[in-house]
Amino acid sequence: MLGVTATLSLAAASSASGITVLYFRDLGHCHFREECQKYQISVTLAFLSWIPIAISSLIMLWLLAAG
Repeated sequence: MLGVTATLSLAAASSASGITVLYFRDLGHCHFREECQKYQISVTLAFLSWIPIAISSLIMLWLLAAG
């Protein structure tokens, strides 16, 4: 179950990153610099939060296999 959570978390972070690139770089709709930076930071934190989720998923899989 935790592996599904890790996969869905990565998918959400990847889709948010794609929208960020499309909206801010390709379309150039970033008129409020502070708001754009907040959104980019939130996408970065989504990717960084995926790392502990993936590690936890692997540890739980390891414990399941060991038990």
